[in-house]
Amino acid sequence: MERVSSVSRKTKETDIKITINLDGVGNANVSTGIGFFDHMLGSFARHGLFDLEVSVKGDLEVDSHHTIEDTGIVLGQAIKEAVGDKKKIKRFGECMLPMDETLVLCAIDLSGRPYLQYNLGLTVPKVGDFDTEMVHEFFYALSYSAGMNLHIKMLDGVNNHHIIEAAFKAFAKALDRALEYDERIADVLSTKGSL
Repeated sequence: MERVSSVSRKTKETDIKITINLDGVGNANVSTGIGFFDHMLGSFARHGLFDLEVSVKGDLEVDSHHTIEDTGIVLGQAIKEAVGDKKKIKRFGECMLPMDETLVLCAIDLSGRPYLQYNLGLTVPKVGDFDTEMVHEFFYALSYSAGMNLHIKMLDGVNNHHIIEAAFKAFAKALDRALEYDERIADVLSTKGSL
């Protein structure tokens, strides 16, 4: 069964189209108008081994908020749709990812219950043309639209580029692990019988 989804969303602020293949090889074609954000989404695809196409036209003349938050919403919807019924997947995934002086922990539960616990010690307002406060907004929007419990925590770090990139990569690796199939799981990994 292919775990692929395409989601489009158009508002007065953004026009977004995202296609994701959860069982890809890490190919990415990303265009959001925000260079550092493109780099982060490309890293997410590469390190999670997801094939990802992202096309975003946003009101960047206002600021980056709508573009980044709405991309999180649509990516979360695409992930949720591609995952499907969650039968035989491990459901939980985690990664402790080093990047030079930085160490970031990410843990995921594809429970259907959205929650974000976020703690990155970012100290500058921008990295390139990317507003650093939008890292939280992106992961919040994504976790809620995907219906996942998501924890992202910086354990060590100084350089804001490294911290953000480590967070995106750790998220990718944790999600990839949560999506793995386990033939020992007969239906879904829940005592309730559904997720």
